[in-house]
Amino acid sequence: MTEKFDLATVYVSDAQYNRNIFFGTSPQAVRLYLLYNHLFMQTLVYVFIIINLALALFEDPAVVPLPIWATSTIEIICLSAFTVRMVHYAKVIPRDKFWKDPKNICIIVIVTLSFIDLTIYGALKATGYFAIRWSRVLRPLLLVNVTEGRQLRRAFRSIRNALPQISYVFLLFMFSVLVFSLMALKLFGKRGLLTIDGSPYFTDYLDIVFDLYVLVTTANSPDVMMPAYNYSVFFTIFFILYIVINTYTFMSFFLAVVYNNYKKYLKEEVRQLVKARRFKMCRAFSLLRETCGEGGEPVVTQAKWNHLVKLVKPNISIAHQELLWSVLDDQNKGHIGKFAFVQLADLLSIQVITVKSQPHPIQICFPSMYNSSVSRFIRNVVHHRMFVYVYDLIILVNAVFIGLDEENPVVSNAEWDFVLYAGGYTSRQILDIVFILRVLRLIRLVDSIKRFRAIINTLIKIGPTILTFSQLIVVYYIFAMVGMELFKGKVQFFEPNSTSPDQEYCGNPLLKGTTFAKLNYCKNNFNNVVSSFIVLLELTVVNQWHDILYKYRSKLIKGLLLFYFPGSRTVDGLLQRMFETDLRTEDFNEEEEPENISFSNPAFDSV
Repeated sequence: MTEKFDLATVYVSDAQYNRNIFFGTSPQAVRLYLLYNHLFMQTLVYVFIIINLALALFEDPAVVPLPIWATSTIEIICLSAFTVRMVHYAKVIPRDKFWKDPKNICIIVIVTLSFIDLTIYGALKATGYFAIRWSRVLRPLLLVNVTEGRQLRRAFRSIRNALPQISYVFLLFMFSVLVFSLMALKLFGKRGLLTIDGSPYFTDYLDIVFDLYVLVTTANSPDVMMPAYNYSVFFTIFFILYIVINTYTFMSFFLAVVYNNYKKYLKEEVRQLVKARRFKMCRAFSLLRETCGEGGEPVVTQAKWNHLVKLVKPNISIAHQELLWSVLDDQNKGHIGKFAFVQLADLLSIQVITVKSQPHPIQICFPSMYNSSVSRFIRNVVHHRMFVYVYDLIILVNAVFIGLDEENPVVSNAEWDFVLYAGGYTSRQILDIVFILRVLRLIRLVDSIKRFRAIINTLIKIGPTILTFSQLIVVYYIFAMVGMELFKGKVQFFEPNSTSPDQEYCGNPLLKGTTFAKLNYCKNNFNNVVSSFIVLLELTVVNQWHDILYKYRSKLIKGLLLFYFPGSRTVDGLLQRMFETDLRTEDFNEEEEPENISFSNPAFDSV
């Protein structure tokens, strides 16, 4: 019976957390499976993944340089941990299922290639040859393909499903940009127009394509239009048509296509998820069922149900357990049938908050003082609505004084409750953090307004959905690794007090006189992983992203940049569209499609 309860516990837990792993049902396989899904083991996997990703901080080009032997040793430990995890997983599920799972093949390939790359890189560095760590690009894929990465796989699955339809819109969009670029070349190329820095305006076709692509993101508007606008107001018609067609129409098409495809596949995945969940609950029911009377229907008694729930959720309170049972056994029969038992996974997923009424500490320590007439008067005043309004007004007035000039003695004295002085230093020099905390008092005003509080609660509830946007980190990491290998050392940052003549052009003569150097964007480089992430973030935000591109005179490098940076912008934009359509927080079915089991949706009317 113990073995049956252990197996039933696994089925119910998998249904609750939407796991769909085909594991063996032998006692040894069940024990290994329980160990595999243990919270400590899952946390350990994430720790090793984070350490593996963080190695980019210490590898060349490094933020904090470490010897090659140190980073290599840490990476070998991480890769060994992933290998042990895969061996453990292979012991849990049947061999044929293991080798048919693309996630397992992907992890094995990544770990193998990482070991090979690490060996080659170490050997080349030891002999003084130039080497590239090309396998670093594969590191974030481990985060996607581990068993616990269901949310990320769902996001990338949505992108994969939407790509065929998106590709048609994207090709038509690029065709429109190329046609408008050709028209711009014919309209403005022979008119001798000049840009603000004196360079020819719209005379090179590749430059025109790039400028009009940037215009779709509105980052160079209206700068790109001004030479033509200054020449003739009628030329604005060209740019207005371009913006309407490409910026508004095509971008709306992108969102519509992604949304429609995402919702289409979402319904199918939810259907498969519900089938898999009920399939596992039926398997658990078949292990614990017993016949109610002679020739009666199969049921699960309350004693077995209580024992099962305690195994699935050890910290559940008795009151919570009795509440769940009363929902399922609303007729007090002492047992439940198959239909009610299947709903257990849904009930366990519902958050139940226990509210306990506790007396005030002053009432416990000093009951006579707390119950006195003065104390009751103070409590009534504090609970009155007018007191809330006055308190909010005080916070608002205080915020006004915080925003005023503190050097003015009148303002400083008016804020006497909050300003402190120490030695010869001003309060702003010493208490910056305290001032920030004081500004946060305004949150009290937001919380006191019912509509605002409802919006904040909604934002908190959609937090798990926002976390799925961490897929951007995967994309950032891949592009950062590629960028570091391609562009490291190309741009140098000099401190403000530096006297080096190379400071004028960021250490690269090719950047002399460019907008990049004039705007002092030298710190926007790929010399380490932190600056690489910042550059990619700036590209995502859109503003001035075109000025971040290094204006090399080499056509080959310019072509490479035209692929790399707009490519990252396109991928980021696609992920943003996916986030806008990401309305659900459930995990979805991944591997198995069990036999059709038809049940109506769970109903909780008795609650």
